[in-house]
Amino acid sequence: MAEDKESTSVPLSQVDNGGQDLEDPVKSKSPPSSPNSSTRKACYYVLQSWVSKKFMTGCVVLFPVAVSFFVTWWFIQFVDGFFSPLYKRLGVEIFGLGFITSLLFVFFVGIFVSSWLGATLFWLGEWFIQRMPFVRHLYSASKQISSAISPDQNTTAFKEVAIIRHPRIGEYAFGFITSTVTLQRESEDEELCSVFVPTNHLYIGDIFLVSSKDIIRPNLSIREGIEIIVSGGMTMPQIITPLERVDRQAETIALNRLK
Repeated sequence: MAEDKESTSVPLSQVDNGGQDLEDPVKSKSPPSSPNSSTRKACYYVLQSWVSKKFMTGCVVLFPVAVSFFVTWWFIQFVDGFFSPLYKRLGVEIFGLGFITSLLFVFFVGIFVSSWLGATLFWLGEWFIQRMPFVRHLYSASKQISSAISPDQNTTAFKEVAIIRHPRIGEYAFGFITSTVTLQRESEDEELCSVFVPTNHLYIGDIFLVSSKDIIRPNLSIREGIEIIVSGGMTMPQIITPLERVDRQAETIALNRLK
């Protein structure tokens, strides 16, 4: 019985310490972190953030360059493919010769269409295309876009860049003035402007009849407006000044010079 009591008895020192083994201090306490390890972790995080930041900066810089190079290379190969098979049959294989020939072909077409005979043939071709059921819609939409950026601003081109209040107060929409119309009323006539607001780049959009007094005309050209629409607003200038304010500032400067 004495031996059983001796085997089951626990020292008082171990009871006071919650039954933990005092002879193994490694298990009872975790080793303290050294300052060198914390410094290494901080340096690692700083280096990682610096590398990721510089990598993203390189991607941002090289992305437009790569896209421009790819599109330019694709355009050269596409245009070069029109006349390069003809040169291959003749035994002439020079890269870029078909591209130069295509550019010269477009140039001479522009000269020919500017003449009376070329304009007549072009009108006959348009008349034939307008009689085709499905092609005429595609042709009219593409002609509107090409007329907008054409140096010869004819009646079908975009007249001005416009900003209208749409769809509610405090919100504005970017569009182009295509034509003007007079709304006859009993009291007085009102001049309305037909504003084309693109909803899918320049191909599809809505047409709004807005009073000319409610239209904001910014100091932007037609090509700048098209660039803003195509880029999704990324080329939007930071400051937009209406043309009325620009004209007033010019008049003020002229009067000051006269004084």
